[in-house]
Amino acid sequence: MKKQQSRNPVGGHVPVAGGLNSVGLTYARDLKAETVQVFVANPRGWATPAGNPRQDEEFRAACAAEAIPAYVHAPYLINFGSHTEATVEKSVESLRHSLRRGREIGALGVVVHTGSATGGRERSVALKQVRQHLLPLLDELTHDDDPFLLLESTAGQGASLCSRTWDFGPYFEALDAHPKLGVCLDTCHVFAAGHDLTGPSGMHQTLDLLVDTVGEGRLKLIHANDSKDVVGAHKDRHENIGAGHIGEDPFRALMTHPATEGVPLVIETPGGKEGHAADVERLKKLRDS
Repeated sequence: MKKQQSRNPVGGHVPVAGGLNSVGLTYARDLKAETVQVFVANPRGWATPAGNPRQDEEFRAACAAEAIPAYVHAPYLINFGSHTEATVEKSVESLRHSLRRGREIGALGVVVHTGSATGGRERSVALKQVRQHLLPLLDELTHDDDPFLLLESTAGQGASLCSRTWDFGPYFEALDAHPKLGVCLDTCHVFAAGHDLTGPSGMHQTLDLLVDTVGEGRLKLIHANDSKDVVGAHKDRHENIGAGHIGEDPFRALMTHPATEGVPLVIETPGGKEGHAADVERLKKLRDS
């Protein structure tokens, strides 16, 4: 019998070098994780390695048996707004690889950063390019078990295409609000971009703005990270839950908003396994209190 999933499964990004199942899920169990996120390629490179079919099958079977929603994080170098043709071409291949590997391991979603308009170009030009290269990839997702593509906004550094909640509007528009498109909300990024999540209603107001922009049902994953820097600092520096400028209370509020019903929380915080286990436990306590 499958266990009943909680309102918000809590887990973490897990290392998988040496085996998706043997290393990744062992680490996840040590964290008492209810959800996992993995890389399927070097996050700071362009390589597109084939998976290990046995590890894939074991990982997929274990996640299904234990009702653990799994997600893939695509490499950081991907940028469909780049003015460099080679970067755009490599971005297409890299993301296509992550989406295919996501399907092979039974992932529900593949997270990709929304990128930036490099070379001093207008955002509208960069978004046309996003449409040209990303929409065909979304149209390739025709299998029932294909993952969603989850757009993750950035902390607002440089010529970021998407950092405030309303920036998702033009991005979704560029992609025809494709049915396989979703959002991954990173609490540190959105705080750094200028949304104050603190105070009695900060988190709920921000989630309301997001829903107003992309519609209901589009928020599919949350990266639960505290922030080492103050609101609006445009710095992407994660902190352990409750130890940064966001603090514990907004994370409790996060798990009471209608838009987060059934949405998993994945931590990407400092501190190695002990720090991660403590953060998973802290979020579960906030959820269940």
